[in-house]
Amino acid sequence: MEAKHKAGFVNIVGNPNVGKSTMMNFLVGERLSIITSKAQTTRHRIMGIVNGADFQIVYSDTPGILQPAYKMQEVLMNFVNSAIKDADVFVYVVEVGEKNHSQEIIDKIIDSKIPIILVVNKIDGKSDEVISETKEYWTTLMPEATYFETSALLGLNIEAVRDKIIELLPESPAYFPKDELTDKPMRFFISEIIREKILLNYKKEIPYSVEVAVESYLEEDNITRITALIFTERESQKAILIGHKGEAIKRVGTQARQDIEAFIGKKVFLEIRIKVIKDWRNDNLTLSRFGYIC
Repeated sequence: MEAKHKAGFVNIVGNPNVGKSTMMNFLVGERLSIITSKAQTTRHRIMGIVNGADFQIVYSDTPGILQPAYKMQEVLMNFVNSAIKDADVFVYVVEVGEKNHSQEIIDKIIDSKIPIILVVNKIDGKSDEVISETKEYWTTLMPEATYFETSALLGLNIEAVRDKIIELLPESPAYFPKDELTDKPMRFFISEIIREKILLNYKKEIPYSVEVAVESYLEEDNITRITALIFTERESQKAILIGHKGEAIKRVGTQARQDIEAFIGKKVFLEIRIKVIKDWRNDNLTLSRFGYIC
């Protein structure tokens, strides 16, 4: 008897900085979501598509759950809520020792009656006692969830999570062509690579006050020429981004170019410019321009 095809949307949710993006990349097998030690790294809902002979998994990495402090964060929480509405399976990721949660989001997930996989991540190097306390706390909140302990950084137990996801998928034809990896265009990933380098190289408010957009992307025979714009909120932030004699932005550009070359498999010429848009994170028109509001 021929096996029936399964397909579904698997939405990865959790608080900021719990390793959701690392787990997404491991599950997809490609580096789609940027990864840093800073919270609030993910801004968009990023889909990664995994295909097998008889299944298709459409993963979504969503922004971390938080209490919005400005307009853009309100929009990010809309991405989380939309992911809750169309999920076929939830992967709820928490970190060992974590006890902060949004009861509103958890109630929405439980009330949806959608299968939940509860993942306690970052178990590497943690004591059995702390892991056990974390398990008790979260399984009390979500008693019907299937429980796993993982280290996304090391790839520990990720295969077991993937197998459980496939088991829980509903019978369905594929939602996307079998050769697609993601729903995002190349320019999106280029801008995310640059934004990742900003997160890694600057401190305090700078990483959260910037947005990156690819202005031009020109493929030639032996090189791809890219012009990217970094938008920030104040002239003082622009000066910090540039750094002494331009050293800071040069470092960002070099690191980003190297990663972009590895990502597209081709030599890259990368030009980065910086522009100031005052208070863009609270401006609906600018948020729409950057793809946060449709």
